[in-house]
Amino acid sequence: MSTETSSDLSAKVQSLHQNLSSVIQGKSECLDILVIALLSGGSVLMEDVPGVGKTTLAKALAKSIDVAFQRVQFTPDLLPNDILGSSIYNPVDGTFTFRKGPVFCNVLLADEINRASPRTQSALLEAMSEAQATIEGVQHELPAPFFVLATQNPVDYHGTYPLPEAQLDRFLVQLDLGYPDAQAEVDILFSQAEQHPLENLESVLSHEDVLQLQSAVKQIRVDKSVARYIVDIIHQSRSDSRLKLGVSPRGSLMLFRASQAAAFAAGRDYVLPDDVQKLALHVLPHRLILTSKAKYGSDNKKEIVAEILKHVRVPT
Repeated sequence: MSTETSSDLSAKVQSLHQNLSSVIQGKSECLDILVIALLSGGSVLMEDVPGVGKTTLAKALAKSIDVAFQRVQFTPDLLPNDILGSSIYNPVDGTFTFRKGPVFCNVLLADEINRASPRTQSALLEAMSEAQATIEGVQHELPAPFFVLATQNPVDYHGTYPLPEAQLDRFLVQLDLGYPDAQAEVDILFSQAEQHPLENLESVLSHEDVLQLQSAVKQIRVDKSVARYIVDIIHQSRSDSRLKLGVSPRGSLMLFRASQAAAFAAGRDYVLPDDVQKLALHVLPHRLILTSKAKYGSDNKKEIVAEILKHVRVPT
């Protein structure tokens, strides 16, 4: 990649971050991770209490990219066919015509995904891992890029279903937005005094830009010692006595790609152990399953990952 091309791509990443910052204030780190997820080609799960901006952030990202966008509001009565599509019978000639569902887009906002039944939630499994959907025995390729932004309310809220472990494992990162600080909340009040910032938001990346950025991320160099560092972290999670289930090989692959994206976003063409450490705290915790003892104790998945990072030797 030439210096000129690299600088141009970096400028596009910065313009995307600035666009998102004009809508979501005081959450720079969350925006960093969201952009890294897009560059990695992975999906994002945002969990937090209602009203902190999860849906707004997802819509801001969709509007910042000039691609096909669909939003699905997940409810208890939602069926898999409502997401994937189904065949419609034509009584005139007796034929069936396949009508595509909202999953056939570039950016899919799955709003409050854990309010639907596990059967409906699982309709996205194949789409998220293979960018395709098998409907009535026929495989349909999804458009590229394909990016899922899912929001969910905490599992102890009324009317929610926990996401299956297999689906959690397909999300690259899980973000917790949290409440804004006092000054950021004051800024939010004035920024929406006359109209919502989303109304004037314009796209800053094209369909081709996203594909070019994702391709450039794959060219970022990863030294074998750094790759081994990733594997050592993953293996440590599988032997931790507080965990019933450690990180899968899919998790190590996603951490590898996310680390490349972090290096690219930082303007480097190589991955540092610092990139791995930064992303591990977002890529790994939601893939872990605590033992019963740890679950009802004071153990926290993110804290366990942080402890693992302290004990695994960092390559020099």
